[in-house]
Amino acid sequence: MTYIDYYKILGINKKASANDIKKAYRKMARKYHPDLNPGDKEAEKKFKEINEANEVLSNPENRKKYDKHGKDWKHADEIEKAQQQQQYHRSTQQRGSGQYSEEDFSDFFGSMFGGGAAGGRGRNVQFRGQDYNAELQLELKDVYRTHKRTLTINGKNIRLTIPAGVRNGQVIKIKGYGGEGVNGGPKGDLHIKFSILNHSKFKRDKDNLYATIDLDLYKALLGGEVVIDTFDGKVKLKVKPETINLTKAKLKGKGFPIYKKEGQFGDLYITYQIKIPTNLSDKEKELIKELAKLR
Repeated sequence: MTYIDYYKILGINKKASANDIKKAYRKMARKYHPDLNPGDKEAEKKFKEINEANEVLSNPENRKKYDKHGKDWKHADEIEKAQQQQQYHRSTQQRGSGQYSEEDFSDFFGSMFGGGAAGGRGRNVQFRGQDYNAELQLELKDVYRTHKRTLTINGKNIRLTIPAGVRNGQVIKIKGYGGEGVNGGPKGDLHIKFSILNHSKFKRDKDNLYATIDLDLYKALLGGEVVIDTFDGKVKLKVKPETINLTKAKLKGKGFPIYKKEGQFGDLYITYQIKIPTNLSDKEKELIKELAKLR
């Protein structure tokens, strides 16, 4: 396996922060995305390299292994274990407890990386494939209902079902959709982190939704009905007479779907913000003065 400089691919240095890596990845991914470069094989190749670099450097543990072991970072745990064993046997040899040579330890490294003499011990050792990490941006309205979406990971299209109610920052694992295993080992997994953008009028807190609506003064005083827009259509809500400013109303079961609990929802909380009429006519002013006298 040849060494690939993931830092160079993303145009950053080794001291780059996690935020620097994220920004560089998004910038490069937008530039070379296949949808923006149809039929461009070089752009497609570059896009794959960018995704691979991000999958390694955006994961703190993988980045640490890569910085220490370079092209052999995927086998960092095995290398360090073998080094510990080698150190142990050397110390044992120095105490006169046994006779070992450098050749005794070469078989392990040879079997792991394709070197060593034919027939060496452990040549068929299997290693699990690399885990992939991806971030998926969705609007809040997109995750109100379960839906299917196609992702492009390392040039491969993956069709997956996104359950309703996923939360911002939540990570789900798709088993077996990571990198290929070594020597017939199992594939790695795909970890998808959700970034939920909210451009709606609702504020989400777990499974509950919150919204503030304007209520005209006359309806606040006399009562009536208001129509509320929800993700699931319009709902009529009764307003009690003499409703004061910042009164809250609860619509049970009109909040957000509860993740992986079919048919269960949080609640919707509405706060009334009383709107004072402006640009009053002379007649309106007279009536209000009369009302003030009665009070």
